[in-house]
Amino acid sequence: MRNIIAWLCLILLIGFLINGVLFLHPFGEPEETAMDDYFIAHSQAETGSNNVVTAILFDYRGFDTLGEATVLFSAVAGVLLVLRTVTRKKKDDE
Repeated sequence: MRNIIAWLCLILLIGFLINGVLFLHPFGEPEETAMDDYFIAHSQAETGSNNVVTAILFDYRGFDTLGEATVLFSAVAGVLLVLRTVTRKKKDDE
């Protein structure tokens, strides 16, 4: 029974990978949207930034960027905490 489930999961995974590769958007050919034109036309007036990328990262998506930085900080702090605990246990055992 486990073999059947394992094979079904493997086939499903391969199917997802093939589907992803077949419908992959060609690199270097972005789809143009009305949102792109809006950001280019209005970013300097709305944010005061001369760089459109900076305006999007820090003004339009500021909370998203803050959330990403928080997740990265938490991950690094967690890894350091685990590694520090393992090191202390080794020193205590000696």
